[in-house]
Amino acid sequence: MRRRSRERLLQATVELVGERGYEATTLADIADRAGSARGLVSYYFPGKRQLLQSAVHRLMHRTLEAALCREPRSEDGDELLARAIDAVLGLAVDRPTLMRTHMSGVLQAEGFVQCPEQQRLAALLRGAVERYGRGPADEDYPLLRALLMGAVFAIVLPGVPMDPRRLRAELFQRYGLGWELGVPPDGKPSGGTLDEPVTGRAADQSSRPWSSSK
Repeated sequence: MRRRSRERLLQATVELVGERGYEATTLADIADRAGSARGLVSYYFPGKRQLLQSAVHRLMHRTLEAALCREPRSEDGDELLARAIDAVLGLAVDRPTLMRTHMSGVLQAEGFVQCPEQQRLAALLRGAVERYGRGPADEDYPLLRALLMGAVFAIVLPGVPMDPRRLRAELFQRYGLGWELGVPPDGKPSGGTLDEPVTGRAADQSSRPWSSSK
């Protein structure tokens, strides 16, 4: 019962912050949307910022898990890393308000919240790095995490957002992934040096929409 109550609070937070923004969402609003008592929010979370980070980490974990496990299943390290990158960038594209608010909170004084949701997310992402297997996971996982955080920030930055296809291309090029892996965007990035798909397995050049798993 307690776990379900906590899950409802996390889901309500994602929904409300995505709809209204962080400042316009109160803890009372979240409790009402979740069908929970206001005091239950404080029981589980020390404040709204910590609640939001846990909620976004849960969303990222569920999105990444769905991407890695979707059909057709794959054990190929390149494919799994590509799916992981596309899942995270897809969230920035699909939920810019939510991800912008999350990044803002991470950069504030209280910093990064270590919570069960974040730990599950980290385990999944690290697992994809281990399956990729081109280097020591202890070094490659923190670097990939930093690169993805930078890419998300660049996508959601107000006024001067970067083309997510360009950011995807740069990440795929760095890791030697074929453009056809994961969930390719509709079309190649404009500008830059990636005029052809990145070297990888033989590409199926049919265009598919780029979308993240919900």
